[in-house]
Amino acid sequence: MIAMSRLEPELVHSGSERSVCRPESRLTVQAVQHVRRMRGGAQSHLMRCDDGYYYVVKFQNNPQHTRILVNDWLGTRLGELIGLPVPRAAVVDVDPGLVEHAPDLRVELGGQTTLFTPGLSFGSRYVISPTEGRVFDYLPESMIANIRNLRDFAGALALDKWTCNAAGRQVAFWNKGRERKFTAVFIDQGCCFNASEWNFADAPLRGVFRRNDVYANVTRWESFEPWLSRIEQFPESSVWALAEEIPSQWYNADIEALKNLLTKLIERRSRVRELIVSFKKCSRNPFPNWREA
Repeated sequence: MIAMSRLEPELVHSGSERSVCRPESRLTVQAVQHVRRMRGGAQSHLMRCDDGYYYVVKFQNNPQHTRILVNDWLGTRLGELIGLPVPRAAVVDVDPGLVEHAPDLRVELGGQTTLFTPGLSFGSRYVISPTEGRVFDYLPESMIANIRNLRDFAGALALDKWTCNAAGRQVAFWNKGRERKFTAVFIDQGCCFNASEWNFADAPLRGVFRRNDVYANVTRWESFEPWLSRIEQFPESSVWALAEEIPSQWYNADIEALKNLLTKLIERRSRVRELIVSFKKCSRNPFPNWREA
């Protein structure tokens, strides 16, 4: 684990800053059963853990990069702290015996297969138990009106601009039984911070959902509240506290690289509006209902 005295620079925090966005203690669980392989470039797997929940697990030697685990941890926890619907993040301890005896727990790369690295992995709690409901990664335009929390897409956009998500916004839509309404949950933050590059190569179309219809409710700056203000006022102390909980194996114990990333993230809080404006002005015209004051 990171020692806070080694990572956090000398900062002076106001009392009000300490009183908001306080991260909870890290959730660590033990994997007890492999369920199935999931889709995606990180070759994640669905696993049942000893707390009774299912988690989408990414391993240290995934094909994308070890840093993807850090990105997922930070992006998911930041989303949680500004009030977005994101999965519960956890550190999942995977026993070597489980990896050896589960035939599918293999990295497939270049025609070859290798055992996944056991130990501390990143886990994203499955949005609903497979026995209780359904999960979809796509809804047609005709069903957009059935999304309960459509406004939250504006908040997710603000988060993705802050963290420089290099991928399109990934979403899971879930419901229970015969419900007609769906809840959107913002999943997979692995490409935040420009994926393994750990820099902020901003571009108007980075980190946005692939269709404009989810932004139909964006009419002015108030449409991005309360998430945008929470980002702009996000306590520096909370950023460092989240980083303290990251296993050092996920960033090869390169404390300076992690410290540099977090310092730039803190500096970017004031740039999120500018980045949203850049997206607003692009040829895609994502906010057709925007009304200037």
